[in-house]
Amino acid sequence: MLCTMTSPTDNTPPSSPAPATTQAVWGDRDTPIGVLLVNLGTPDGTDYWSMRRYLKEFLSDPRVIETNRALWWVILNLVILTIRPGPKGRDYASIWNNERNEGPLLTFTRAQAEKLAPRLSAVDPRIKVDFAMRYGNPSMPSRIKALEAAGCARILVVPLYPQYAAATTATVGDATFDVLKTMRRQPAIRIAPTWQDDPAYIEALASELEKQLAALDFEPEVILASFHGIPKSYVDRGDPYPEHCRQTMDLLRARMGMSAERLRLTFQSRFGREEWLTPYTDETVKALADSGVKRLAILTPGFVSDCLETLEEIGEENREYFMEHGGEQFAALPCLNDRPAGIDVLEAVVRRELGGWMVHDKK
Repeated sequence: MLCTMTSPTDNTPPSSPAPATTQAVWGDRDTPIGVLLVNLGTPDGTDYWSMRRYLKEFLSDPRVIETNRALWWVILNLVILTIRPGPKGRDYASIWNNERNEGPLLTFTRAQAEKLAPRLSAVDPRIKVDFAMRYGNPSMPSRIKALEAAGCARILVVPLYPQYAAATTATVGDATFDVLKTMRRQPAIRIAPTWQDDPAYIEALASELEKQLAALDFEPEVILASFHGIPKSYVDRGDPYPEHCRQTMDLLRARMGMSAERLRLTFQSRFGREEWLTPYTDETVKALADSGVKRLAILTPGFVSDCLETLEEIGEENREYFMEHGGEQFAALPCLNDRPAGIDVLEAVVRRELGGWMVHDKK
């Protein structure tokens, strides 16, 4: 090792001694980066009180139910939360992951986070991936605070909704900033925008649809792409959701080379007496069977994970409607879930939105 001595007459000021150890300071470029995947939520169990707690939290959100608050409080607490937990619990029980004693949405969201983490750490080892539920557990406050406690001075929140709706995407933003209000040491926050037209998403939907159709023992005459519906009044107030759904469908049809007659857009899960986005999935299923269609498949591209709405509502209720009205062969196609194509989409979205935060991007 070479050393350089400085003579007593040298006018060069001595350099400051290097610190004995280098310790990252919260907020500097070397501190961890958090990525929080946020899905809608799931009850802790299928029993009456677990369902009641979950439904109360979900249906109390003014973004979800946009109506007179005083009137809705009466309807929710005196009617819905008395009547609905029992039947809804039985619906959940039909699709429950009994091995892990949890809803499938929780199972798949955890798996997505676990499979995304090594991909991102290979790009930048500072990245920590976690997941939360907007309603239910693990809660958003608990996971945001856990990431901050782990040293994450920057957190990317990823609402797991490809198409924007105020009742889904916006509620994640609301909850995020509600948490920040309680924090002395606030991390910098980004909220990922939707990806309804992202090439990675369209390619994943198309490639998985091709595989799923090839694996069927019949060829569907019609394929429905069923998205979760919202009240039409929400759209009248400016919600872009139906346009996002149509954008996804236009791109998917073009990629698949299918007409709008073969690959049709419908909306499911309407609630109450108000008019929702049409055409309704259940009515379309019945009408197709009544018209003589014998072979039908339904995919749900607006859901990143299978859940009550895909497994029970589509896979069980709508299958029954189709068969009762004369249909013969029916397939409810699975969501992207934690398969490689689904993780490809999440990786593409996260890497796009971490621009400027990642300093070791290898691609």
